Amino acid sequence: MGLFDKLRNELIDIIEWVDDSRRTLAWRFPRYQNEIKNGAQLIVRPGQMAVFVHRGEIADVFEPGHYELKTDNLPILSTIQGWKYGFNSPFRAEVYFVSTRQVTDLKWGTPNPIMLRDADFGPIRLRAFGTYTVRASDPKALLKELIGTDQNFEVDEISELLRSIIASAFADMIGKAKISALDLASNYRDLSEQLRKETIERVDDEYGLDIPSLVIVNVSLPEEVEKALDTKTSMGVVGDIGAYQQFQMGKAILESAQNPAGGGGAASGLGVGIGMAMASRMGQPAAGAGPAMAPPPVPGQEQYHVAVNGQSQGPFSVTQISEALRQGQINASTLIWSPSLGNWTALGKVPGFAGPAVPPPPPPQ
Repeated sequence: MGLFDKLRNELIDIIEWVDDSRRTLAWRFPRYQNEIKNGAQLIVRPGQMAVFVHRGEIADVFEPGHYELKTDNLPILSTIQGWKYGFNSPFRAEVYFVSTRQVTDLKWGTPNPIMLRDADFGPIRLRAFGTYTVRASDPKALLKELIGTDQNFEVDEISELLRSIIASAFADMIGKAKISALDLASNYRDLSEQLRKETIERVDDEYGLDIPSLVIVNVSLPEEVEKALDTKTSMGVVGDIGAYQQFQMGKAILESAQNPAGGGGAASGLGVGIGMAMASRMGQPAAGAGPAMAPPPVPGQEQYHVAVNGQSQGPFSVTQISEALRQGQINASTLIWSPSLGNWTALGKVPGFAGPAVPPPPPPQ
C-alpha cells in the first residue's frame, strides 16, 4: 500500500447509513481515528436525519439529501471550529444518523388495575391494552436526553418508559372522562386519539419523540364482574326466570332418573320429590324486597320424610309421594317417616299408599 493510499484510508470521503433494522432509532457513524476531509459526501436517505457533534456539542443537522460538506452547509460547526473563511484541512466530528420513520408493532398495557368509581358498578378496577407507533421528531432532544454516546440506540431501550407514560396518561384520562364501563367500547376511537395527544405532550418536548398512532384495543373488567354481567345477560335473554328454573329442574330430574348409577328407584323418587317441591317454591312470587320464603304446609296435610341411601330427605306432601309412586320412581319398600307414624315405615304399609288390592288370576277353565 502506497503512502497516498494510506492517507486516503485515514480520511472519510462518504458518510452514509444503510439501515437494515426496523427498530433502530439512532446509529453513530464509525469514525475511529479517522477524519472527515474537506468536500466529503454526506448522504441522508429518506426517513433519516444526520446530526454532527463536535466535542460533546451538537452542531449542524441535515435532512434527507446529498451534501458536499463545505463551510456554507456547516455554519454551526464552522463557528465552533473558528472557520471564518472556509477550511481546507480535514476535521473530526461525530455523526449520528437518526431514523425519523415510524417504528410499528409496539404494545402497551396497564401493569396494574386502575381503580375507578363507576356510575353502574360503583368502585371498580379496569385494565387496558393496545398498540402504538413511535418515531423521532426532534433529533437534538433525542440525542441529548436519551441516546448520549450509544453506538446503536434501539426502540426496545425506551419501550418500558413509553409504556409507563402511556399507562399513566390513560389513568388520568379515564378518571377525568367519567364514562361508564359499559359505554367504553363505543368510545374507543375518541379515547385513543385523546390518549395519543396526552402522551405526545409528555414525550415530545422532553424526549423529542412523536406518537403517530395509538390504539386502545380493549378495556377489560375483573373476571368476577364479567361473570356477573354474563349471568345478568343470560337472565335477560331467558325472560321468565321462574319458568326457566322449572325447566332446568325438570331436565335434571329426567337425567337423574335415566342414570342407573344414581341410587336406583329411591334416589330417582327423591329427585322427583325435590323437583316438585322446588318447582312449587320457585313458582311463588317474592314479597317486597325481603328474602323469598317457602309457604307453610297446607293445614291438615301430612308431611313425610323419605329415606334414601341412609339419609333423610323432605318433607314431601302426600301428593308428591303419590306421584313419585305412580311413576315408579319409588316403591312400596321405600321407608318414610312422619310424626304420626313415629318410626320409619315401609311405604306399602302406610294407609293411603298401600294401593288397591290386586285380584288373583282367574282359575283355569
